Amino acid sequence: MNTDPTSLRSMIYASLFGALTAVGAYIIIPLPPVPITLQTLFLGLAGILLGGRLAALSQGVYLLLGIIGLPVFAGGKAGLGVLFGPTGGYLIGFVAAAFVIGRLVALKNRPGFVWVCFSLAVGTVIIYTFGVLQLSLVARLTPLKALTVGVLPFLPGDAVKIILAALIARKLQDRLRGNPP
Repeated sequence: MNTDPTSLRSMIYASLFGALTAVGAYIIIPLPPVPITLQTLFLGLAGILLGGRLAALSQGVYLLLGIIGLPVFAGGKAGLGVLFGPTGGYLIGFVAAAFVIGRLVALKNRPGFVWVCFSLAVGTVIIYTFGVLQLSLVARLTPLKALTVGVLPFLPGDAVKIILAALIARKLQDRLRGNPP
């Protein structure tokens, strides 16, 4: 696929994955203080399929939609205040994670399943790092408590989402590049 972020096709894909991330926010298992959603599934797919720059752009689109007031964040929330709240670090981490996932996947000419899963796991660690730091500061939790409530409950679900994203991406990669399956 043409990864020039100024091409029309690239902008459409980035917008599509930004929108898919927003849809993923509505598929939610409500656990306080951080809900489980399918946002990271679509973020991971963006990283694998679009590459670092476009994947980061897709997540930037997603954040901008929420900042301008569209209810695209988990639980139908919106606004700049969400980025300064307890879950804001996770959202900010989406941009960095998408970029890193895309860059790691691009290191291999034909990345295998294990490499893609590794790349997604690194992206997940990035999201958790941003998220736990902000959760700890905003909610005034110790780092250990922030890890306990902001990471541990989500590890099983994130492991499943990593595997699903890797499997889905394998089916879609050739189609997005314009090659027959």
